[in-house]
Amino acid sequence: MAYLGEDIPKLGFGLMRLPRLEDKSPDLEQIKQMIDTFLAAGLTYFDTARVYDDSEEVTRKCLVERYPRDAFQLATKNACWDGPKSKQEADGQFKTSMETLGVDYLDFYLLHNIGDARTDYFDKWDMWNFALGLKEQGLVKHVGFSFHDNADILREQLAKHPEMEFVQLQVNYVDWDDLSIQSRRCMEVAAEFEKPVIVMEPVRGGALADPFPKVKQILEESGTDATPADWALRFVWEKPNLITVLSGMSTLDQVEQNIASLKNFKPFTDDERKILARAQEAYAAQKAIPCTNCHYCMDNCPVEMNIPGIMQAINRADAFSVRNGTFGYRFNTMGGPKASECLQCGSCEAACPQHIDIIDQLERAVELFGE
Repeated sequence: MAYLGEDIPKLGFGLMRLPRLEDKSPDLEQIKQMIDTFLAAGLTYFDTARVYDDSEEVTRKCLVERYPRDAFQLATKNACWDGPKSKQEADGQFKTSMETLGVDYLDFYLLHNIGDARTDYFDKWDMWNFALGLKEQGLVKHVGFSFHDNADILREQLAKHPEMEFVQLQVNYVDWDDLSIQSRRCMEVAAEFEKPVIVMEPVRGGALADPFPKVKQILEESGTDATPADWALRFVWEKPNLITVLSGMSTLDQVEQNIASLKNFKPFTDDERKILARAQEAYAAQKAIPCTNCHYCMDNCPVEMNIPGIMQAINRADAFSVRNGTFGYRFNTMGGPKASECLQCGSCEAACPQHIDIIDQLERAVELFGE
């Protein structure tokens, strides 16, 4: 049976990590080349967001003003937890996006980063019905949400909001069985509710394209000429019910490499699956904090801090890079207290079944992420 997005090419262009010049302004000429190359390969899906710095403006200049509107699908997002102080301001993000992008309709509109304390903002200002209203007016073709939380919360949200047509999930071979991100379980929940999936972070913000030496050695043992990025993308392209897989490409070379990966895609052999399993084990061994995301630490936290999310960000910094961890830290603390706001009352450590030195780890988070 056909599903939403079945006919959309399975490589999408994530417009968050665009190339910059020395003065930090966007490299518009390179971005135009990247978009031209992407479209010339028959690829059509572009993803941006209000919170991606100047991404919407760049999308207008490099894509919208240079191509017919029916030549591509365009998605942007509403992050009502980031800035708005009222429903009017939250709703106003849509108008601002449309004006900045220079379009009169969107193919996909997402409530951005559902999970943890951020979800409360979407409920408080009834953004779910706002998004549906946009669809009824013909301003948006399809509505859904991007998600950063565990599978049980995803099931709860999909049960509460069956009108949402799709979900955007973080899926890659490192996070597949991660106890916090739960990519596998989230994909299973989406299938349970018959919701097609847009995959984000298939290469973990670029980290899986340049893995640490142990993983690189394991992948090279396959004896093929596949790049680490090939391995990461093939892993998600095997999954069913995909609308597309977003790659946050930062150079023309990355665009060309990803296009080649899609062109040459084939499912893993049994031997390749065994090699990838070893790579997954190597990444799991890198995680220093044994947090299982049980949330017991939060039950009596006086400031309601997202402690598991911060532990996850520290592990991400250790396994990949501080920059990669900082990205996760900001997502996991938006709308809630930072690590520096810990009162050191000790209630979290008393409740932790893994006996994690949470207070010391929160102090380390301050050192790593600066807040």
